[in-house]
Amino acid sequence: MSRILLVDDDADLRSVFRQKLEYSGHEVEEADSAESALAKLGPFDPALVITDVRMGGMTGLELLRKIRASMEAIDVIVMTGHDAMTSAVEAMKSGAFDYLVKPVGLKELVVVVDRCLSDQEIHRAEVQRQREALGDGSDDTGSDEAETDVGKRTVIGRDPRMIEIYKMIGVLARNRATVLVRGDTGTGKEMVVRAVHDHSIHSEEPFIAVNCTALTDTLLESELFGHVRGAFTGAAGVKKGYFELAGKGTIFLDEIGDTSPDFQSKLLRVLQERQFYPVGGEQAKTTEARVVAATHQPMEELVAEGGFRGDLYFRLRVVEIHVPSLRERRDDIPLLARHLLERIRRENGGTVRAISEEAMARLLEYDWPGNVRELENALTRAMIVARGPLLGQDHLALGTGANQKTSPIGSRGVPEGDLTLDGAIACQIRRVLETTDGNKTEAASLLGISRSRLIRYVERLSL
Repeated sequence: MSRILLVDDDADLRSVFRQKLEYSGHEVEEADSAESALAKLGPFDPALVITDVRMGGMTGLELLRKIRASMEAIDVIVMTGHDAMTSAVEAMKSGAFDYLVKPVGLKELVVVVDRCLSDQEIHRAEVQRQREALGDGSDDTGSDEAETDVGKRTVIGRDPRMIEIYKMIGVLARNRATVLVRGDTGTGKEMVVRAVHDHSIHSEEPFIAVNCTALTDTLLESELFGHVRGAFTGAAGVKKGYFELAGKGTIFLDEIGDTSPDFQSKLLRVLQERQFYPVGGEQAKTTEARVVAATHQPMEELVAEGGFRGDLYFRLRVVEIHVPSLRERRDDIPLLARHLLERIRRENGGTVRAISEEAMARLLEYDWPGNVRELENALTRAMIVARGPLLGQDHLALGTGANQKTSPIGSRGVPEGDLTLDGAIACQIRRVLETTDGNKTEAASLLGISRSRLIRYVERLSL
């Protein structure tokens, strides 16, 4: 039997949870506020505290931080009906055992509580070992945890998979592990990476994003590692690379799956030894930067086919985050649409302030092959077209560009009516290039190929 303290200003919810936990064999005490909970911690001596976030007076996150600062033996489970990214990240960053979104099912509650209590002896033993290793066991945990999220980027979504991402961002804030972010094009992988950086202990250090498909191997190495004078034609002086300039910040390598084997070998050395050589240089330099990579490529297939080094793949995916596509989390579309619409309105000075029911229904039924990026573009176009405060269904232009059925290409390039594979490829590339207004880097990203490969297709098919 374990002692559990329930903290929530909802008396009915406390009663239901108490009955279930007592039926499971636990001794339960209740508190209707964080202040009341603090007063009961000493006399009741719970093994676990389950707390709501928003209550009158002190918040559940403040209670969590106070407990973690002075009572390490007590685990805390945070639950809230306001499932924003910031509270999930802060909860995990501050040391919560788990973060639950209301309504919390009784079965879910019992599973998490049982897992917490079964892990507690191991956790206590580990804490004791850490104390013994540190000597007197004193620390200053919690003093820096009260920072607010003002100015930090926010990933939007209430889908359970997004909540898990928020929790992982909070966990990553406490360490320097290498991260691999997976997901389709346009799902918001860079926003997740930026959130990892913004919530880390080195958030004041530089965040440097590099699109690996936009640069040749030589330029990519020069940008990341720097170069010495005379290293190649045009290298008139010494240039510091991003790994040197980043300090203890974050290097974000986007579309890592499109890099060459030679570059992969050099990156592997950086991850293994934290050292690199400037292009043309003979003196090794060190780096403390965290590497976060992202790709939409099927990495396992690339490794099996020899297109990507297996040892580098496993070095990159110490922690892996998968960002779900928008069609996998349709319930998030209204929340995302309203958030994006408000941001677009502020940035562009539009008059639209709301989305009609018909327009929202259209947004919900569309498949969004371009994911969040396509949603943002669609809302931006609609904002421009709309007159007045309401965005209507007629203002949306979904299914156009890359998703619109078009007639055969015509007389230029692949001939009209060509049903060969080249004809299909040419038709798709033309559609995507029209969608991106000729931007080959963005088009290559949408097509899932490298920019150089896209250029070869354009030249071969005379597009």
